[in-house]
Amino acid sequence: GPEMPLFSVPKEVAVGTAMLGVAFVTGMLAGKRRPPPRRVGAAPSPYSPLWQYMLDHSLREHPILKKLRLLTEDHPWGRMMVSCDQAQLMANLVKLIKAKKVIEIGVFTGYNTLNMALVLPDNGRVIACDINEDYAKIGKPLWKEAGVDHKIDLRIKPAIQTLDELLASGEAETFDFAFIDADKESYNEYYEKCLRLIKKGGIIAIDNVFFGGNVLKTRKNSASQTIHHLNEKLLRDARVNISMLPMGDGVTLAFKL
Repeated sequence: GPEMPLFSVPKEVAVGTAMLGVAFVTGMLAGKRRPPPRRVGAAPSPYSPLWQYMLDHSLREHPILKKLRLLTEDHPWGRMMVSCDQAQLMANLVKLIKAKKVIEIGVFTGYNTLNMALVLPDNGRVIACDINEDYAKIGKPLWKEAGVDHKIDLRIKPAIQTLDELLASGEAETFDFAFIDADKESYNEYYEKCLRLIKKGGIIAIDNVFFGGNVLKTRKNSASQTIHHLNEKLLRDARVNISMLPMGDGVTLAFKL
């Protein structure tokens, strides 16, 4: 479809939406207010005027992305959505490396999916993996409204199965970008399979690497242990260069060498 103008996110909604990327911690009740994520160094607090300033002076949002964000915010599990500033960075990275083939593991309502599809060329594809089509049905009409639904290949089955099918069909080292944001216990397996599917010079983005701060107390549950162990592995993984960013609930970018 034709390109549509970009709009800045209004100030009155920016603060709330910036917090959507904070991880949902198992056992927290729907609707319960989350504490701000732990931050170190000079990174501004999500509740601070400096954080609002950052959003006001950097965040752009396609009008249909805004519609999907507002729909997602009204969902009981809306906190699972990737933060707007993080989704914008993912789209910018996809565009920067001139990606044509993208894998997304964990779609939810498809806000990040739409963000990436908007910047892909017309023959580009997002292989969007999820096990729950009900959430994706919220975003699908808006994918179509934005004119990018033909770029999104939604596969409703366990992501490991989809990744194995891609590898079996000879698609190793043909993808440019992967975004991992699904069940945390499978993160290491997702990472290893994506590393086989991504080209040299491609990027794997791994979300929730702070896991709401629980990586600091990994004995609490198996999910935080899994993420902590993957974080330690990535630090020493000679197959990639990495940057861990204090954005949303923490995101690591792994650049395949």
